[in-house]
Amino acid sequence: MKNSRALMMLVVALVAGLAAALSASRWLVQTSTSGVTSVAVATQDISLGEPIEPNMVHTVSWPADSLPAGVFKDAKLLQGRVVRSSVAKGEPLIEAKLAPAGTKGGLSAVIADGNRAITVRVNDVVGVAGFALPGNYVDVIVNTQEPGHTDQSSISKTVLEKILVLAIAQQVSREDTAPKVVNAVTLEVTPQQAEKLDLARSVGTLSLVLRNQIDEKRLSTDGATKDTLLGTVAPAPAPAPVKPTRVRYAEHRAPKRDCIGVISGVTSTQECF
Repeated sequence: MKNSRALMMLVVALVAGLAAALSASRWLVQTSTSGVTSVAVATQDISLGEPIEPNMVHTVSWPADSLPAGVFKDAKLLQGRVVRSSVAKGEPLIEAKLAPAGTKGGLSAVIADGNRAITVRVNDVVGVAGFALPGNYVDVIVNTQEPGHTDQSSISKTVLEKILVLAIAQQVSREDTAPKVVNAVTLEVTPQQAEKLDLARSVGTLSLVLRNQIDEKRLSTDGATKDTLLGTVAPAPAPAPVKPTRVRYAEHRAPKRDCIGVISGVTSTQECF
């Protein structure tokens, strides 16, 4: 009797435990399926300016409450889009890292709307010893003849500030931070800055000055000349020669006097007072 009662209680406990396990499993499945969504991520590293091909992306499950802004849930929507900022493997692709739809691949895809790209020649010194890399910011200095001087006096002046380096030679990747000595640097500028830079390189030599990427301060300088460099004072210009003034002849004539004739015998003279 006791054994049958114990067996019955054991069966009831097993049934209750199985029901609880099934209920918990069902709840977990419902919770997991309602809290995730599909997100397109990169299957490999994608470089800046590279168009996305079908094998470069796939969809994975992602927690719905931690979705980055601008993600794509359908990988097919990304085919042909161009990356304007490098994407790492496993990273979700977002609209902010893509060039506008219809943009072709290459350097032009990473130029900001309204800006232009211009390339300037550099050497191992002018190119900041190879430390000016894509993604860095530089100032541009021109050394030219000082205006208004005929003695070949030169002046160095900062003509452009906080200019983005788009590429060095033919490299646009911003992942490689090793210094590279190249003979050309491509800069992103506005149309007005492009004109100014083109004029600057035609009238003198250019130098690049590497600057902190978060430094937003703009400075207005007078430029450096030989006199300011050595701390000397330029000689004052010689005064212009004074031209002699022509005095009218009338001002130098003797003052007018009164004269009378004097007759003495057979001679006559004139006396003036």
